Amino acid sequence: MNIPLRNHPGILVVSVIIIALLTWGFWPKPISVETVQVKQASLTVTIEEDGRTRVIDRYVIASPVNGMTCRMHLKVGDSVTQGQNLLGITPLEAPVLDSRSRAQAEAQVSAARSALKSAKAQANSTAAAAHLASDKLKRYQPLIEKGLISQETYDQAKAASVTAAANHRSANFSVEVANYELQAALTTLEYSAANPHDSNQERVAVNSPINGKILNVNRKCEGPVSTGESLLEVGDPSALEIIVDVLSADAVKIKPGMKVLFDRWGGDKPLEGIVRLIEPVGFTKTSALGVEEQRVWIVSDFTSPTEQWQRLGDGYRVEAKFILWQEDDVLQIPSSALFRYQDGWAVFAIENNQAKRKIVQIGQRNGLTVQILSGLVENEKIINHPSDALEDGVNIEERLNK
Repeated sequence: MNIPLRNHPGILVVSVIIIALLTWGFWPKPISVETVQVKQASLTVTIEEDGRTRVIDRYVIASPVNGMTCRMHLKVGDSVTQGQNLLGITPLEAPVLDSRSRAQAEAQVSAARSALKSAKAQANSTAAAAHLASDKLKRYQPLIEKGLISQETYDQAKAASVTAAANHRSANFSVEVANYELQAALTTLEYSAANPHDSNQERVAVNSPINGKILNVNRKCEGPVSTGESLLEVGDPSALEIIVDVLSADAVKIKPGMKVLFDRWGGDKPLEGIVRLIEPVGFTKTSALGVEEQRVWIVSDFTSPTEQWQRLGDGYRVEAKFILWQEDDVLQIPSSALFRYQDGWAVFAIENNQAKRKIVQIGQRNGLTVQILSGLVENEKIINHPSDALEDGVNIEERLNK
């Protein structure tokens, strides 16, 4: 038997409540979103890298000769003037002779003395021959005038006299050579480290080429040095440049004359500079993650007044910001509000508490902010960090920022 529902109002009420609860449970809820406003402000596109200062004119003082340097009394930071004597280099001392070397040196002295005696005897012999030939020529002189001897006999006597005189001079030169060889042999024995010589030794002075300061000291103690060995470095810290290594892909965007800002150098405000040189040769550098990168050195000069950066020295760290593009009134939004759509870019705007997809055209971007060329207007609200749940026409509710 069918019983009308109007006779049981409780069942009707419960049914209505259940239907309402099911409808409320399955009804799509608004998605909570974070919103930002499109604004008009200045925008700067930069490349940021760490750099360091470097003295422009850096002079490496090297040893001009082989010798022994004195103890270095100059220290890093000491001021020097042009022409100031920095250090001196003396010749190396002769080595100590062992028993064999000393015996050989004494034998060479004996041989040199014998050679000197032989040369002197030869000189005496040639002197006698030259005297005899000269006397013979003098006796032939009156005879040739009276015609008592032939001209040929006289010419032969004259030639013999000239030859004997030349032999005598040659013998005298041989005596001098033998004497020098004896002195050289004696020097080997006399000038030895075991028998120091008391005479003043010649000393080569090394002077400063500029007015500046000592930047580095490579040799502090007395010791032997060879020609070309670096001793110290001198430079003028008041003439600084900044070198920064950037990725080669970023280096092609930087041009000479571009403005640079130097921050985190220790001062109260950033310093200004200008790019002077982009080196044409790159180099390979391994990053902190172990990735090999091709990088390029960028050389810049300070344009800020000298008194603002005079506390900087050689090798100080700075953070360089190369300004690629800058404009004051730019319509912009956060880069996090953009997403890819149909080979372009789009954002979700808010209209009547619903998400409205809008295609936009972008311009310059600096990583955090992007320039909007078309598609949005100033003060328009858009959704930041859109999730995959958002679609065109979906109900939304603005999340309150705490």
